Formats: sequence, C-alpha cells, structure tokens
Amino acid sequence: MSGEAEAEARVLRKAAFRLIPFLGLLYFTAYLDRVNVGYAALTMNADIGLSAAAYGLGAGIFFIGYFLFEVPSNLILEKVGARVWISRIMVTWGLLSAGMAFVDGPTSFYVVRFLLGVAEAGFFPGIILYLTYWFPWAQRAKIVAAFMMAIPISSVIGAPLSTALLETSVFGLKGWQTMFVLEGLPAVILGVVVFFHLADGPAKARWLSGEEREVLQRVIARDQQPEPEHLHGLGAALRKPQVWGFALMYFGVVMGNYGLGFWLPQIVKGFGGLTNGDTGLLSALPYLLAAVTMFLWSRNSDRTGERLWHFVAPAAIGAGGFVLAAQVTDPTAQFVALTVGAVGVNCALPLFWSFPTRFLRAAAAAGGIAFINSIGNLAGYVGPSVMGFMKEATGAYAGGLLALAAALAMAAVLALVLGRRPVPASA
Repeated sequence: MSGEAEAEARVLRKAAFRLIPFLGLLYFTAYLDRVNVGYAALTMNADIGLSAAAYGLGAGIFFIGYFLFEVPSNLILEKVGARVWISRIMVTWGLLSAGMAFVDGPTSFYVVRFLLGVAEAGFFPGIILYLTYWFPWAQRAKIVAAFMMAIPISSVIGAPLSTALLETSVFGLKGWQTMFVLEGLPAVILGVVVFFHLADGPAKARWLSGEEREVLQRVIARDQQPEPEHLHGLGAALRKPQVWGFALMYFGVVMGNYGLGFWLPQIVKGFGGLTNGDTGLLSALPYLLAAVTMFLWSRNSDRTGERLWHFVAPAAIGAGGFVLAAQVTDPTAQFVALTVGAVGVNCALPLFWSFPTRFLRAAAAAGGIAFINSIGNLAGYVGPSVMGFMKEATGAYAGGLLALAAALAMAAVLALVLGRRPVPASA
C-alpha cells in the first residue's frame, strides 16, 4: 500500500470511529422511539380501547407524516447543515414520543403517531446523505451497516427494557406511560448534544488536523467525480423509472422490517404461558442474531465488491422465513422461522443503499435519497396495517406474514432487474 493510500485509510478509520458509534446511538434512540409502541401494545391496547386493526393503523400512520415531510426535510438539511437540522429533529421527536404517554383513545393515538412521523421525517435519509460526505462508495455498505446495526440492537436492548418498564410506575403513570416518557427524553438530550458535537462535514471537523481534512476531502472529491451514469439534479432523478424502481424495491424490504417489528411482541406473547418480561427477552433473540449477521454480511460485500447477490440472497431467505412462519403451528418452529425472516430483512436493509447512492449526486442525493426513503417507508404504514387487518379478520397472523413474504420477494426480483445495470444519465 502506498503512503497516500495508507494516509487515506488511516483518516477514514478515524472518521468511522468518531462518527459511527455516535450516529448509531442517535438511530438507536430514534428506532426505539419508533417501534416501542409494539411493546406498549401488550398493555396499552386494552387500557385505551384499541382493537388489532386500530392498533395496526395507528402504528403505521407514523409513516404517512414521515412520507409527506421527508423530501422537504432532507432538502432543508442540505441547506442549513446536519448539525442544526438533526438537532431539531431529535428534540421534537423526543418530546412527541414522550407525549405518547398521554394518548387516551384511538383518535389521540392516531394524531400523536402522525405528528411523530412528521417530526422524525428526514432523520434517516439525512444521515445516509451525511455519510456520503465522509465515506466513499467502496466502503459504504460496511459503514451503513454499522450505522444500521442500531435497528436490531434497539430491539435486543429495547425489548427487555421496554417490557420491564411496563411493570414500572413513575409519578402515578401506568407502565406503558412510564415507558414512553423514559424512552422519549433521551432523544431530547441527545438533540442538544448533536448541536454542539456534530460537524457538518470534513471541512468543519475540528477533531481532524488540517492535513487529515485535506486527505479526506480529496478522497470524497475523487469518489464524487462525475461519470456518465451519475444523476446530479433532483428533477433528473425523479424522471428516471429506475429511481422509482429503487423506491419500490425499498418498499418491499421496509414492509418486511416493520410488519415484523411492530407485531413480533404480540406474536411471541401469543405462544402462551409467557409474562411480559419473558416476551421481551424472547423477542430480542432474533435481533441479536440479526445484528451480528448484518455486520458480517455487509463487510463481506465491501471486501468482495459484490452488491447484487448480497442483497438478493437475504431478501429471498427472509421471504422464505415468513412463508414458513405462516405455515407452521408449533411455537418453536414458528419462532425459528421468524428469526430467519428477521435476519434476512436486516441483512438486506444496508445493502439496499449501495444501489441508489452509487448514482445519485448533489441535489439528486439530498432529494433522491429522501424520495426513495419516503416511498419505501410507506410500507411502514402498509405492513403493520395489513398484519392488524388480517389478524382481526382471520384471528391469525398467517395472512399478514405471507404479505410480508411477498413484499420481500418483490424486492429481490426488482434488485435482479435494476441492480445489473447503471441508471442512464440521459433521458
């Protein structure tokens, strides 16, 4: 390795060690506040009169607000900088997440969940955009996977924590109310930390020396060199059918992710003979395995430079896991199948972002990433709602699990179509 290459590798390692744990902590907090309603549902639904269908609708309506404000939020982030905008997002979503403690029926449940989606809109695509300022495409699967490990880790830690808080009362609040307050306030605190801690980009990073800033900016400038297939404007990106295809591809993976995430605690509790604490511990196990597998799988993708099959294989495996879970009746077999589904979904998620970020540049990156993420995250509305509707209509989860499997299979097929060729720059 040449001296220049060694210097670049050293600076990239320093940036990764500085940024990824902190950004992962932010996403851990965001994701926990997004899905802790799944654990609250174990006692909240009966307290405020939510049916299975009403719960599924309210859990998913978060993503309608998210969808409507995603692209504007990411465009604002590009203008004002990540430090200010990520701080704003975190403070507002933390306050609204804590405010979930005071919902008292279906209507207030829908309203607060919708506003929570509005508040959080732009966080995830903003971080994906932010990572493109620091890390070249060749390393991005591993970097995004390290950041997105917050998803399974939030369940590994959040499942037993949330169910333990269901048995805790503070200031006369019920357990599920206590859980929302205590898990919402850390986002507010971290939002303040972001304002003083996060650098908008390498040029403003005081923890890099002048030489290190130059090295990192050179790496990113080289990675951003225009190529014929790159898209540089938001309008150009939105005119390409392939970009819409990427959004639909992401829709399939997200549907599998949230369809399982919002309902797994209730599925596990339905095995019978489990306390809320037992349910939390058991619900954490699939995500513990998924966290380890996600990182190793993405690292292998970066090592080999292969992206397509590293996405298709786990998406297909996840679909198979959900199909099996829908067919078996033995609780142990169903739990194993759900674990396979969770591992498949979580391994596919970070690999997805290696496709669109390869071609989106400049304004196309800010708006295009947000557009793909907002369309994809509509599945966060569809997945939980379908699960709730099928549970109420049939008394079982099989129909909903088959819908999740179909969504993942669609994502795998779209990857085979879209991932084999670049997005053309010309109309």
